[in-house]
Amino acid sequence: MPKAKKTKKIKKEKAKKKVSKKPKKAKLLKKVPKEKVKKPKVIRERYFEAVGRRKTATARVRLFTKGERAFLVNEKLVDEYFPTLEMRQIAKTSLKKMKSLDRFGVSALVKGGGLHAQAEAIRHGIARALVLFNPDYRKRLKRAGFLTRDPRMRERKKFGLKRARRAPQWQKR
Repeated sequence: MPKAKKTKKIKKEKAKKKVSKKPKKAKLLKKVPKEKVKKPKVIRERYFEAVGRRKTATARVRLFTKGERAFLVNEKLVDEYFPTLEMRQIAKTSLKKMKSLDRFGVSALVKGGGLHAQAEAIRHGIARALVLFNPDYRKRLKRAGFLTRDPRMRERKKFGLKRARRAPQWQKR
């Protein structure tokens, strides 16, 4: 009989130990109500958007019919972004061709490539956006070559060569 009592006591103690090993409940965090943030009202202006490309440069161009008549490239004025007069002229050429420099506000986001390729990508994008604005412009812009994406790209480097075609210098001995 004493053995039976001991086994019961041992079982009870083991049961208590198992209960005590359970993890304690984590305290619930109080939910803080989110404050309502008022979004500023954005005036939806009408614009025409197009993408222009040259080499590895890509320009997303928007022509705004209303609002400021600024020419912005990556949120900077064209004169600040492009250091030379030649590049500024390349970027504005398609607008000059259609005699509508003062008609639109231009905003361009440009990535990749060098500055010259970026200027030509902007020209390509503006030409495409002008065609969306007025399909009659297509003929003049196409004749000027502004709607054609210039296919010339840098040739890839080949193995065993230093560049695309430049071989290592040959040595007699």
